[in-house]
Amino acid sequence: MAKIVIVGAGIGGIPMAFEMKELARKEDEVVVIADTPTFHFVPSNPWVGVNWRKPDDIKVPLAPVFKKKKITFIQQKVARFHPEHNHVALEDGSTVDYDYLIIATGPKLAFDEIQGLGPHGYTESVCHVDHAGPAGERWQQFVDDPGPIIIGAVQGASCFGPAYEYMFIVETDLRKRQIRDKVKITYVTSEPYIGHLGLDGVGDTKGMLESELRNKHIDWICNAKVDKVENGTMYVTEVDDNGQVKKQHELPFKHSMMLPAFKGVDALLGIEKLTNPRGFVLVDDYQRNPTF
Repeated sequence: MAKIVIVGAGIGGIPMAFEMKELARKEDEVVVIADTPTFHFVPSNPWVGVNWRKPDDIKVPLAPVFKKKKITFIQQKVARFHPEHNHVALEDGSTVDYDYLIIATGPKLAFDEIQGLGPHGYTESVCHVDHAGPAGERWQQFVDDPGPIIIGAVQGASCFGPAYEYMFIVETDLRKRQIRDKVKITYVTSEPYIGHLGLDGVGDTKGMLESELRNKHIDWICNAKVDKVENGTMYVTEVDDNGQVKKQHELPFKHSMMLPAFKGVDALLGIEKLTNPRGFVLVDDYQRNPTF
């Protein structure tokens, strides 16, 4: 008998749990540990941010689903991974042993790396439903008294698609409300060019997205480093291809959504041979950690 533990119940963890249950032997146990009672569909978060959906519209309770699949579910936060001992320590002080471990926690959102960034600062987030829900409430306040908007992704960000998606959703919502002419939109990104997406482009994304931004009268600043965010002002350094300062910007805004950089979750930070200095799990070509 083998005990297969999956940490995380998001878009990675849940399909992994279902597939492991199908692939495992009858005597094997599949266990999912997650710090939330619900799954939420992350790609719908940008809709929640402008009230096209409500948070409950994109949530599914986990316990009934896992019970039906005969998968053990533990709703707890993992406090620390201990790969040298084949167990994880939970926040309540208990431990869970495993024969095989699958890490699907998702990232820690590194808002703290930039002063004033994030939902506890002066910008919104659609990275998590718990951020997108309050953002939707503040969006309603914004459209009642509109002003400049800044949307984009800061230095160190590795996921750019949601910023573009949110930008086009916002622009569409403003047009539907017939207030688009009252709002200046600026896209600020660490990408070297529009449509880079962290992938050096996909097909002609550069040409297509630049064209769409022009057609929708959206300005942009690439090669951008967000220095800090204050209430109503974002301080941005634009650099050239050699990393030298090209221009300093002080951008006014009344609404902003900026994607942060990612780090590994706290429970993974500083574990030698399991993670790198930012807490990302070290893996080989088959997504296996070479040591553990």
